[in-house]
Amino acid sequence: MTFGSQTSDQSAFEILDAAIDSAEPVLIDTAEMYPIYPSAKTHGESERIIGRFIKSRKCREDVVVATKVASCNPQGVGATRLNWIRSGGETLKYDRKNIASAVHDSLLRLDLDYIDLVQLHWPERKVPLGDELDIDVSAQAYWTPFEEVLETLKSLVAAGLVRYIGISNETPWGLSKYLNLSCQAGGPGIAYAQHQYNLLNRTVDIGLAEIAVRERCPILAYAPLAGGRLTGKYLDDAKPDGSRYTKWPGPAGRYHNRRVDEAVTKYSEIAVRNKMSLVQLAIGFVLSRPFCAAVIFGARTLSQYIEAKTASQSELSEDVLIEIEQVHRSFPNPAVIGAMEVANASVP
Repeated sequence: MTFGSQTSDQSAFEILDAAIDSAEPVLIDTAEMYPIYPSAKTHGESERIIGRFIKSRKCREDVVVATKVASCNPQGVGATRLNWIRSGGETLKYDRKNIASAVHDSLLRLDLDYIDLVQLHWPERKVPLGDELDIDVSAQAYWTPFEEVLETLKSLVAAGLVRYIGISNETPWGLSKYLNLSCQAGGPGIAYAQHQYNLLNRTVDIGLAEIAVRERCPILAYAPLAGGRLTGKYLDDAKPDGSRYTKWPGPAGRYHNRRVDEAVTKYSEIAVRNKMSLVQLAIGFVLSRPFCAAVIFGARTLSQYIEAKTASQSELSEDVLIEIEQVHRSFPNPAVIGAMEVANASVP
């Protein structure tokens, strides 16, 4: 996610080298709009770096490459600014032309013959993202019919350009719709649903979790450390030099508010009592969920990657999981509720 902006080519190669040293296939998740924070100057650089790495290390069979196609909706905030991606704005759709063009361009940047997993980055519809709860239920006027989206993706799979398809940041209704329609069309089915999930934002539990388990469409959990908030480095209102929220304070609202501060303190106390790091607690919790297939952590440095990878090999005891649930009952989804309180307080 940060390769090409916050993470240099050299650091990216160090992280990827450490990843492929393991015996198991490595999931490398990226997107056409990366690196974050997106700009015309750096657009697509994450995919290019990954492509150069795979080619130089001759490790195509050792990695699972996943990327994401961007879209827009007329009421979107972030997506409407991506005017350097296929002109952006209302032209950035999930229609046949856009998806085919996106996959073609990603293949060129990655320098690959095929992509293992292509995902829709977020819905064209206005749905809750991040710390939002608002949803637009107006008539379908601006988003591409799901049938057309699936037909386009199916043609790319049939052509051998894509192996599996997935979605990201979808609602329970959207995931159910895609699953049902893909089944009616004879496949390909939705292999994975990528979504934000961590100790501070567990909204996946409400609807997506049951669908993921019963329909065998597991969750790829991103932001397991809440953008670094669950590393402990921001405790006591600390602002470490070079940290993400110090350099880019804009997106920090959802993870920096009173409710989050209180919850992180409680989770940190659990970690200390059980002689583990807060990172171990956070990642171990996500991996303990039956609907979660993998965690995606956006390490910016080799040391961050090693810490997260080591933490992913830890298994939490039942007693620790019970303690986590007790804190969650007192501070449910503080990233969402706390951000709403901050937003409401600013309204005159």
